[in-house]
Amino acid sequence: MSFSRRRAFGLAGALALPRIALAQGDARPSITVAVQKISTSNTLEPMREQSNVGQRVFYTFAETLTDHAWTGDLRLQPGLAESWRRIDARTLELTLRPNVRFHNGDAMTAEDVAFSFGPERMWTGSSVDTRGMWVSTAPGAATKVPPPEAPKIAMAAYPGFERMEIVDKYTVRFVNRVADATLEGRLTRNSGVIFSQRAFGEARSWLDWARQPIGTGPYRIVHYKPDAELLLEAFDDYWGGRPPLRRIRFVEVPEVASRVNGLRAGDFDFACDMPPDQIATIESSPRLHVVGGPIMNIRLTIFDKHHPTLRDPRVRRAMTHAVDRQAIVDALWGGRTKVPKGLQWDFFGPMLLADWSVPAYDPSEAKRLLKEAGYDGAPVPYQMLNNYYANQVQTAQIMAEQWKAVGLDVGIEMKENWGQIIGRFPGRGICENSNSSWFNDPVASLAAYAPGGQTWEAGQWENQEIPPLMASLQAGLDLEQRRRDFRRLLTILEREDPAYNVVHQTATFTAKRRDYKWRPAQSFVVDFRASNWG
Repeated sequence: MSFSRRRAFGLAGALALPRIALAQGDARPSITVAVQKISTSNTLEPMREQSNVGQRVFYTFAETLTDHAWTGDLRLQPGLAESWRRIDARTLELTLRPNVRFHNGDAMTAEDVAFSFGPERMWTGSSVDTRGMWVSTAPGAATKVPPPEAPKIAMAAYPGFERMEIVDKYTVRFVNRVADATLEGRLTRNSGVIFSQRAFGEARSWLDWARQPIGTGPYRIVHYKPDAELLLEAFDDYWGGRPPLRRIRFVEVPEVASRVNGLRAGDFDFACDMPPDQIATIESSPRLHVVGGPIMNIRLTIFDKHHPTLRDPRVRRAMTHAVDRQAIVDALWGGRTKVPKGLQWDFFGPMLLADWSVPAYDPSEAKRLLKEAGYDGAPVPYQMLNNYYANQVQTAQIMAEQWKAVGLDVGIEMKENWGQIIGRFPGRGICENSNSSWFNDPVASLAAYAPGGQTWEAGQWENQEIPPLMASLQAGLDLEQRRRDFRRLLTILEREDPAYNVVHQTATFTAKRRDYKWRPAQSFVVDFRASNWG
């Protein structure tokens, strides 16, 4: 399907006519951004939409209490909270900005913050009893119940959460059940965006709400058509200043070639997720260029340890030793990214295990492990989507050949959606995935492999040594003990009982009009605030 400028902007005009939300003669530009996907769940509520593509768009319309300088030095910085202080090891007091308005015109107060972390939105009308079981506590909670995965997402993001306590109109306290050195960072996760309590109550259903949530960001949602497009317009009452763009339209264009062709034809102003081999083609036009680089995300393959062949950890270990990661980085990324030190990033600071490395590329060791495990040549399925990630298919094909070289029979199976990949069905083997770090601590990324995390909840992998280690890492305040816990976790996850195979640090490249001055983030988010434009 081709995407013409008429298609890209026609609906925007039709939608805007009934409501004159912007001043006549507004000279600010309107842009169209081509993405491979807007949402994997066809919603815009982070309690359902926890994906890389969802992370990209949420930053335009919703905000968190604390934030990171994603287009700068990655430091923790104020968001909707202008300041914060520790009351004790398990309590964080936050002072809210007094001049924040939601897209429905309401002033944001502590009541909205408490709602956003409360049972109606986050915990499905439930709380956790001492056994870790979910029990109903909210009267009438069934009238607008979020999806069943909401409490799992909340539990993974805030495993020690006890309550959000209102001190006064502009002061709240995040109270944890246990000590936690990472509370400030945890609040940057998009599950903790602040939404309007009144707007949630007025929505006809949870799905109506989830497709047009009312946040505080620089742009408000005008229209969302699942699997097609998302239209936003400037919210001129934004606390951070007048947004630089009049309208933003995200358009789904799954094929890389179509995104490139549309950009070159002038149908799109930005095109996301460009593979490096397209950069020269794009920049052959003097009006276009490509920006971007490594981000706080790592590409992985996930093992289903319950598959008959993968049940033996020696087979999984063999697979990690059979992959030449540097060859993949050189061949497909032109050296524009790197092989990381396992599932960690430099911005972990004192928690970085600088002497750690991924399993070495060692085909001889891979063959030895397979022989020791008695591998009989049984096929292992490899489920994946078609280029959900840049260079995804090519990467999978290279790894399949590398596994074949050591005697492993791995067959690629293309799927249509994530449910066909991580859903509980017979025949799961290995699959594509990635892992992001929302803040500068190992618990940000390792939560996926603990109870409540995606891999654990999907039934792909579990290890009973993980829960107490994660509890110690999350609650620990002693740096050296936390480093020991982290090392033991990585030892289990990457060497003894592999849950995943690290491939490379993710890099994202965005093609854009050269005359638009905009900086890419070191994450999947796109920032179209005034501070990042012009």
